[in-house]
Amino acid sequence: MHPIVREFEAARLKTSKFDFRPGDTVRVSVRIVEGEKERVQDFEGVCILRRGSGLGETFTVRRISYGVGMERVFPINSPRIEDIKVVRHGRVRRNHLTYLRELRGKKARITEDLLRSRKIAKAKKELAVATAAAAAQTPQA
Repeated sequence: MHPIVREFEAARLKTSKFDFRPGDTVRVSVRIVEGEKERVQDFEGVCILRRGSGLGETFTVRRISYGVGMERVFPINSPRIEDIKVVRHGRVRRNHLTYLRELRGKKARITEDLLRSRKIAKAKKELAVATAAAAAQTPQA
């Protein structure tokens, strides 16, 4: 890649990488402009694929609403995306879960990856303890 393009992308990439994979149930908070008003709308569903890299990286979220399947493609580095929260970690063996489009009911379910959920919870707990310990050691002015 050309150095000028690399520099341009580096300036616009979001610093906090969102840690989710295909199969995870995610809640995407998107800023929506309606006339003069601006509000945040959540879109929750299963991430069925993640593709691209750099500024062009996107992910697709699928959900069933009133019996109708809906999919939205979000650019990860979009300024309209406020937050992406992982609701549930899914255990899958594929990177592109487009086969879920044809499945209905119980066949379309994804089992939860409890091991990954526990590891992340443990890491967050250790980080909180380390942060509290560091705050306790710093002298108060």
